[in-house]
Amino acid sequence: MTGSTGTGAASGNPAPVGPPFRVGLVGYGLAGSVFHAPLIDATEGLVLDTIATSSGERREQARAEFPHVRFAATPDELWERADELDLIVIASPNKTHVPVATAALEAGLPVVVDKPIAGTAAEARGLADLAEKRGLLLSVFQNRRWDNDFLTLRRLIEDGELGEVQRFESRFERWRPQLKGGWRESGAPEEIGGLLYDLGSHVVDQALVLFGPAVRVYAESDARRPGAETDDDTFIAITHAGGVRSHLYVSATTAQLGPRFRVLGSAAGYVKYGLDPQEAALRDGDRPASDRPWGGEPQELWGRVGSGESPLTGGGHPVETLPGDYPAYYAGIADALRDGTAPPVTAYEAADALDVLEAARRSAHEGVTVELGA
Repeated sequence: MTGSTGTGAASGNPAPVGPPFRVGLVGYGLAGSVFHAPLIDATEGLVLDTIATSSGERREQARAEFPHVRFAATPDELWERADELDLIVIASPNKTHVPVATAALEAGLPVVVDKPIAGTAAEARGLADLAEKRGLLLSVFQNRRWDNDFLTLRRLIEDGELGEVQRFESRFERWRPQLKGGWRESGAPEEIGGLLYDLGSHVVDQALVLFGPAVRVYAESDARRPGAETDDDTFIAITHAGGVRSHLYVSATTAQLGPRFRVLGSAAGYVKYGLDPQEAALRDGDRPASDRPWGGEPQELWGRVGSGESPLTGGGHPVETLPGDYPAYYAGIADALRDGTAPPVTAYEAADALDVLEAARRSAHEGVTVELGA
């Protein structure tokens, strides 16, 4: 067995029985190097065995952090040695997700796919059906379910501190007035670029987890920066089956950032500024470990709960933000592989989110409100 056994998940799960599951990682760009490889390596029960990348520079980058990892030039090389692997993680560009996931499942390997799993809900459900037919795990990496503010909001809702939630406002905004280039900003349909499918995948997933199915979607979407080929400033309004309205904003053109969450209930509201610190920590080379805290933030960044006055003028009271816990996702994957339980995020859940994203794209393009499930 090659590779290391990792440093242990920060979520504190007990050490598993038996050898670790061997993971093949496809892609070592932003998603692979910043999120997946470090989190896999930090999870008891998983070992980062092989990275598939054709880039010599990225191989050297990976080798510096994971000296014992093996390499493959293409995903096809992983299928040729499928009996040496127990899980495939797909962190390659969006347009490759469906064909690579299909090939992995047909090779008899469980799969984790970075979001979005596909460009359409139909493709996502096709993959889910294939995995179910073959009795294989298929999950989607929706790490923002383990953001510190999202975990805190879930607790507030479950404890009834806000009363009946009426409106959920969620902003994933950035100030990036210059284009960076690359497939994420490409207007080619096959690339599945743009913020609607990038950051939109996160905010829509969070809204559905909190408030259930969408029945109506309205959206506005623009390409505002000079030379932009795809959306960089998008608003999505969702009416949920239970009556809650979600107003979701994703943007690269926001000169003044709004609150990450503003949640209005019949008894109180919750307002939280700032982004979960885990991505920044991972980018800086920090790694989760069981012997020290992970995902926390200082008191001055805590959100506030109250009513009748703006939190910026002292309204409400501060509420301690729960620590973020990205390691919990891969701990859940290890549990699912070992015990045959459901993964932390299912492909069918991801397909439900894609229904909303497709409706939002249609709404923005045609200037209409789209009914779902009609």
